[in-house]
Amino acid sequence: MGRREFIGLVGAGCVSVSPFVARAQRSVPARVGFLGGTSSPVGQTLLACFLSGLRKFGWTEGQDFKLELRWTEGIVDRYSQFAAELVRLNPDLIVATSTPGAQAAKRATTRIPIVFAAVSDPVASGIVESLARPGGNITGVSNFLPSTSAKLIELLKTVAPNLTRVCVLHNPGNAGKMLELQELKTGGQASGVFIEPIEVRSTDDLERLLSAGSHFHCHALITLQEALTFAYRKQIAEFAVQNQLATIFQVREYVEAGGLMSYGLNFCENYGRAAYYVDRVLKGMHPSDLPVELPKTFELIINLTTAKSLGITVPPTLLAGADEVIE
Repeated sequence: MGRREFIGLVGAGCVSVSPFVARAQRSVPARVGFLGGTSSPVGQTLLACFLSGLRKFGWTEGQDFKLELRWTEGIVDRYSQFAAELVRLNPDLIVATSTPGAQAAKRATTRIPIVFAAVSDPVASGIVESLARPGGNITGVSNFLPSTSAKLIELLKTVAPNLTRVCVLHNPGNAGKMLELQELKTGGQASGVFIEPIEVRSTDDLERLLSAGSHFHCHALITLQEALTFAYRKQIAEFAVQNQLATIFQVREYVEAGGLMSYGLNFCENYGRAAYYVDRVLKGMHPSDLPVELPKTFELIINLTTAKSLGITVPPTLLAGADEVIE
């Protein structure tokens, strides 16, 4: 091969360098889009967990990267709108914090890398091809294992042994929560518990439900975590006590607001792990080469004050296994 041919091939190779490698070689601060669900104090805390994770990898906001924030505040339709806005800004990477956020970002671009921080089932949601080989321009951290659905029902039956019917408060506009609802139905069938879905698509739906009193006949209530229900966690907890419903949630903040129990992952840990993916991608790795990570740490929180209000005696064995007991 002549020198001219060799140089030509090298030049052609440089032209076709992966855009992900090109991003890693930039000397200016990276631009990171962040598509989040709620700007509430808890949302800000999770954002802080993400930024703390980035600092551990040597990334300082303002110096090494600039953040473009978009919050949907629980309105599912905003995900597509804000994802499109972020794509128009042409960031180096987009972080999506939820299933609808990741789906919207994936629809909006096949070019810009995407990292998700809390997706219920990325394969069933159509976000990745497989956990081991995500494919495309997206990867990240899942927030759900099918076994956790059965655990929610098991924990409820521990405090309410005669439980036969459980209502599940969920937003059908959130595809990830629909998958979780199906897992709950499967778990309910296996344990002899009927699962009754209660749909809330908007704040108006939720306010009507909470103000009208209990028009459904359940012994307990499971609330699937998302920005819409999270914003009303205190009202949901009060509603449950007024209607003598044992409750279990997926994150601790609902229990701190007066719910009976929560069992779920440590979301701060998930956001910190999302920072690892951002670091890898911004340093040149392709998202498709980074397997999706499943949650590792789960925590059980119990509110004994609420248990007393419901006339429930929590078994000592369950208290002993709790990560935190609120009295």
